[in-house]
Amino acid sequence: VKGFGISSLKKYGIAAILQQGLEDRASAKSREGALLGFECLCEKLGKLFEPYVIQMLPLLLVSFSDQVLAVRESAECAARAMMSQLTGHGVKLVLPSLLKGLEDKAWRTKQSSVQLLGAMAYCAPQQLSQCLPKIVPKLTEVLTDTHPKVQAAGQTALQQVGSVIKNPEISALVPILLSALTDPNNHTKHSLDILLQTTFINSIDAPSLALLVPIVHRGLRERGVDTKKKAAQIVGNMSSLVTEPKDMIPYIGLLLPEVKKVLVDPIPEVRAVAARALGSLIIGMGEEIFPDLVPWLLDTLKSDSSNVERSGAAQGLSEVLAALGKDYFDQILPDIIRNCSHQKASVRDGHLTLFRYLPRSLGGVFQNYLQIVLPAILDGLADENESVRDAALSAGHVFVEHYATSSLPLLLPAIEDGIFSDNWRIRQSSVELLGDLLFKVAGTSGKAILEGGSDDEGASTEAHGRAIIDVLGREKRNEVLAAIYMVRSDVSLTVRQAALHVWKTIVANTPRTLKEIMPVLMDTLISSLASSSSERRQVAGRSLGELVRKLGERVLPSIIPILSQGLKDPDASRRQGVCIGLSEVMGSAGKHQLLSFMDLLIPTIRTALCDSTQEVRESAGLAFSTLYKSAGLQAIDEIVPTLLRALEDDETSATALDGLKQILSVRTAAVLPHILPKLVQPPLSSFNAHALGALAEVAGPGLNSHIGTVLPALILAMDDEDADVQNSARKAAETVVLVIDEEGIETLIPELLKGVNDSQASMRRGSAYLIGFLFKNSKLYLADEAPDIMSTLITLLSDTDKATVSAALEAFSRVVSSVPKEQLPTHIKLVRDAVSTARDKERRRRKGVPILVPGLCLPKALQPFLPIFQQGLISGSAETKEQAAEGLGELIDVTSEKTLKEVVVPITGPLIRILGDRFPWQVKSAILSTLTIIISKGGLALKPFLPQLQTTFVKCLQDNNRSVRTRAASALGKLSALSTRVDPLVSDLLSMLQSGDDAVKESVLSALKGVVRHAGKSVSPVVRSRGCDLLKDLLQADADDVRSSAAKAIGTLCQYMEENETSDLVQTLLNMGTLPDWCTRHGALLTFCSISMHCSSKLCRSMSFPSIVDLLKDSLKDDKFPVREASTKTLGRLLCYQLQSEASTLQLIQLLALALRDDSSEVRRRSLSRLKAAAKINNPALATHLSILGPAIAEALKDTNTPVRVAAERCALHVFQLTKGADNVTIAQKHLNMTGLEVRKIAKLPEESDGSESSDDDKRK
Repeated sequence: VKGFGISSLKKYGIAAILQQGLEDRASAKSREGALLGFECLCEKLGKLFEPYVIQMLPLLLVSFSDQVLAVRESAECAARAMMSQLTGHGVKLVLPSLLKGLEDKAWRTKQSSVQLLGAMAYCAPQQLSQCLPKIVPKLTEVLTDTHPKVQAAGQTALQQVGSVIKNPEISALVPILLSALTDPNNHTKHSLDILLQTTFINSIDAPSLALLVPIVHRGLRERGVDTKKKAAQIVGNMSSLVTEPKDMIPYIGLLLPEVKKVLVDPIPEVRAVAARALGSLIIGMGEEIFPDLVPWLLDTLKSDSSNVERSGAAQGLSEVLAALGKDYFDQILPDIIRNCSHQKASVRDGHLTLFRYLPRSLGGVFQNYLQIVLPAILDGLADENESVRDAALSAGHVFVEHYATSSLPLLLPAIEDGIFSDNWRIRQSSVELLGDLLFKVAGTSGKAILEGGSDDEGASTEAHGRAIIDVLGREKRNEVLAAIYMVRSDVSLTVRQAALHVWKTIVANTPRTLKEIMPVLMDTLISSLASSSSERRQVAGRSLGELVRKLGERVLPSIIPILSQGLKDPDASRRQGVCIGLSEVMGSAGKHQLLSFMDLLIPTIRTALCDSTQEVRESAGLAFSTLYKSAGLQAIDEIVPTLLRALEDDETSATALDGLKQILSVRTAAVLPHILPKLVQPPLSSFNAHALGALAEVAGPGLNSHIGTVLPALILAMDDEDADVQNSARKAAETVVLVIDEEGIETLIPELLKGVNDSQASMRRGSAYLIGFLFKNSKLYLADEAPDIMSTLITLLSDTDKATVSAALEAFSRVVSSVPKEQLPTHIKLVRDAVSTARDKERRRRKGVPILVPGLCLPKALQPFLPIFQQGLISGSAETKEQAAEGLGELIDVTSEKTLKEVVVPITGPLIRILGDRFPWQVKSAILSTLTIIISKGGLALKPFLPQLQTTFVKCLQDNNRSVRTRAASALGKLSALSTRVDPLVSDLLSMLQSGDDAVKESVLSALKGVVRHAGKSVSPVVRSRGCDLLKDLLQADADDVRSSAAKAIGTLCQYMEENETSDLVQTLLNMGTLPDWCTRHGALLTFCSISMHCSSKLCRSMSFPSIVDLLKDSLKDDKFPVREASTKTLGRLLCYQLQSEASTLQLIQLLALALRDDSSEVRRRSLSRLKAAAKINNPALATHLSILGPAIAEALKDTNTPVRVAAERCALHVFQLTKGADNVTIAQKHLNMTGLEVRKIAKLPEESDGSESSDDDKRK
């Protein structure tokens, strides 16, 4: 082919034949031969065969994963031959498809692509440097592939890259480098160590870079400090070792971002290495390779990011500027200076930080620019931003270190001004810089460790002092030392420490030096005491105090008169300075030294306490405290009365009050007993109340022992007729309760409880308000005080004063809010007892009306109570749940319906949920009782819960406990009144009657009676008929309770029966009443008794009424007592109805008279009770039969059974109307055959009994 020319390929179809051979899956020999031909053509034809290479590439990829080894080996040889002949254009065509193959999901395709990429290591050097930066990173990614053969192919490919490295140092390290690429987590650090230890004699070629760069890149991204430093160091070194700088260019885009990240690392050492690496890159590769580097560094200097990033950028820029040369620095410096005064603090900070590094980077060159840069640094020391000041100070230290001697005239004045700055940080910076300057001038390092000993003991020598005088001159030296001595007493600890360090380092003998500088020092102190800067005045005062301590009596005679005179100065700031100075002088001088100056000191401080300026009075208060230490009670006796008299003068009252506050704030215990008696005298004025509040705020816990004096007076004033007095007293009382500390609470709470129980409504109301205010606003833990207060406030809810009730409810709400949720259930019993007490108070006050506690009828009255009971229901023990349920019921029972409706939903839901769980019967019984009350009061508000409640109640009817069943029956009956459809419920109850034991039947019958009573009109005739038939069967039951309950249910149902249904029922009952089985007879009589209770008219108007009476008559002779008792009760109820309708009653009266002679005392008592009830209904009609009743009642009055005798007395009282006149007493004597005395004794009984004899079910339950 080479001989015939490239055209023969097409002429003889050689490419097509090779392609067919590669595609022949049946013959391995064909595929191997085709690959051998492909290899030969690549080698012989070289670049001319390149177009066919692109065409054959997919088949070559397939051959790499061939199953036959010989084919795979041929494929590798062909790939090598192909890659060695590729041009730059060919690489561009081949590489994308191979890289894309790495993303294929098929592992064989990946493997083939990797093998071909490995073969690219045999490309020509020019093409190799072009493709390796793209290949090696992809190959390192393959090393983590999930398929082992793909991983193995990747390792082989990297080894192929390593095999073509020409640098002998790197070539020897290839196994180590490959291990770092294969397992970067474990081998990166070791590889970097080896590289740094290697001495490079030969330059680094492109394949070497291809293996080095991924490792270095990984090292730059490591978290370890050492690893990042080493990687950055290698980056800096590489630029000087490469054969061709352009070989590094492909990697700059990869490495530079990571170097930038390392440049902003939090560790300063790491940043320094990265900065030097940037400088090395610029030197090694030239500025043009990094067009965006300097702009990026400048942008970072201006960024709002952290100080660390700006510091890194500054360090990097300093190295880069050093590499770029003097001309470039001259060009950029004006912008740097300008940005040092930029409006953004971060920009100023970044550019000032740059000056910290430039002296080190530029060396001696930078000294030529000091005159330009220094103003920016000094401005930075006074900057309002702390980080900017820190940056300026740091740069200042560097400048002083390098240029102190040469630039002293420029530096010293600016630093002196900074010592008196308002900002302590500027003072600190100035002192430190001044110290650096003086240390340089004196020839000392200033780093001596000064520990222990007196402040006067320095580490300086006379030579140091002389050196300073020689350089500064004596006058300037005195000014500098006076300033340093003053700031030794600075308010800031760091400033004091810095000044003391400087003083002790440069002053050899403090007393002698003070004597030398005294004139200048006093001038400085007096000027500072009058300064507008409060801190400067304070520093001067403290310094003055130190001076007094050191020189004592030698300076006092001149200082005190000067200060006293200064109080007359019209400038308030100077007067304040005088007070500060006085405090320091008195605090520093000995007590015996001050005694001779008391006549001057006390009037001065008294005048200052009444000064017109607040700041002066505050400083005077501190001076008073200092004076008290020396003068004791003399200070109080000569100052406090004057201030109290000034309170009575409108012009001076405000300033006098503030003066009292000032001295109280510093001497509470000593001054308070002198002030309070004057202020609490009744009647309390608005100003006095205000004064009490103001003083309480200052006195704080010092008021603990005076609560009993202050609080009652303020509470009474809270109800004053004057609105101003009210408001002032309220605010003062609020202040008082809040300033009390934990110890004072033991006094405060009893005082408030005493007020709540006071006889005056205003005291109760005010005390309740303050309790609420205390618990809402106090920061103290008050949960332990809650029980007594809660109990008292609940009782107060039944107070007669409406405003007091409202205050008590609000206070109770706030008290409950202060108790942790988990503690609330422990207060359930306490709340129940308190509610019971409130109910009893209301019962005694309002007899004969529903008992409602006034406080529980207010809007949202139940809100504070609910968390207590709900928490008990949700998280309490079984006993707690029972207590909570019962307590909730008791609470709702004395709550108005309107108030209950606001919270009926949140109350009912949890109760239903608990009722459905497995809890002891006591819990269920209590909840059922509460739900019954809620149903009675909540009404239609419970509509949403109707299905759940009905299902729950029906389930409870089958409970093992009688109490649960009974209460469920009662609740179900009341609930049915809310339902529009009761047939399904009645049907369910009837079905339950057909199964189950007698105990359950009794409960179901009781529930059925309640349902019919409340919703009988809604029961359909069909269901009613079915129910009646079933109930009639149960009248014959052996169990007394079942018979009785069935009878009551029929009696209730009878109200809603049609006439024919009633007639059939009566006939059935008449038949049952004559049967031999006494249980059946008893059931029939009980039913008649129940019907007579609910609808007597249906019996009395019935055609069978005579038969009914005959049955009752016969039943009075029955041998079974229960039958006779039921007959008696029925006769009595029928008699009452007949008397109301004025029908014939003779036979009924005769039968009841007959019952009075029954053998059973209970029958006799029942008969007497019925006759008494009849007498109350229609006495005149009954009076016509006294001849029948009289003897029977007379006989009963002599009964040996006490209950019968008592019932007879009450019956006689009403039958003969003994309370209506003497004539009736005479008639009673005649018919009862009793003496007048005996009859009058009966007449004295109360007309209304306690109801004990009405124990039958006349009252509809």
